[in-house]
Amino acid sequence: MTLQALAPLSGLSPRSQRLAAMRSGELGSVHSWELVTAVDGPGTRLTVFLSGCPLRCLYCHNPDMLEMKDGRPVTAEQILTRIRRYLPVFRATGGGLTLSGGEVLMQPAFAARLLRGAKELGVHTTLDTSGFLGANLTERMLADTDLVLLDVKSGDPDTYRRVTGGELAPTLAFGRRLARSGLPDAGGHGPEVWVRFVLVPGLTDDAENVERVAAYVAELNEIRPDTVTRVEVLPFHQMGRYKWAALGRTYELETTQPPSAELTERVRDQFRTHGLRTY
Repeated sequence: MTLQALAPLSGLSPRSQRLAAMRSGELGSVHSWELVTAVDGPGTRLTVFLSGCPLRCLYCHNPDMLEMKDGRPVTAEQILTRIRRYLPVFRATGGGLTLSGGEVLMQPAFAARLLRGAKELGVHTTLDTSGFLGANLTERMLADTDLVLLDVKSGDPDTYRRVTGGELAPTLAFGRRLARSGLPDAGGHGPEVWVRFVLVPGLTDDAENVERVAAYVAELNEIRPDTVTRVEVLPFHQMGRYKWAALGRTYELETTQPPSAELTERVRDQFRTHGLRTY
């Protein structure tokens, strides 16, 4: 894609034009996209992976998307054109658009354009996010979001810091905001939330850590019943290891094994004891 695809901005260099287009949301840094079924939300979905992430998760399976420069410039209209192409598929399957990453909210203006454009087409929208940059989600974006896949990586601040290099508090605040957004005094619209928890032996599997996550998720449903309609306990895997090697980066979980079926079921049961539908 060239800058000729964008509306010209008089007097600006090509680099300045690109930066201005990114600030306006007309242009984004996109790593890739794929058409998938029953993975990133209901039905068949166009999942768009945006580049850039503020966290550095030890188990990240997309380390090739961490920097904005890891993507290529794509206009919002290019993505919306692709969405239009798949409208019959979305309507037949109950699918739609999922914005993932990286971290979607590293590029809020671009994400906002895609969400608004998708809703104007009558398409179901999903945000896949850690919530760490939840403050970047505007009220307009919230209104244009049908489902949030919220990745709660830990319930213990120290463990969260160890896993991600960041702080837990922004994610907790974001989840509570999602729950409160559906209350009558907030306008009555709140997105559905699916919580994802990655189970890593020796890192996130401590029973007290899991209990904190489960109690937090239950709290969201106390704020607004049925805020969280699904919890997914995702067993750690090594499928992203080759990406770390290809990038020449040290992968700290090189020798970590996936959790046993027994451990996975124990953790799922901890969520179920809080009345949460868990998979």
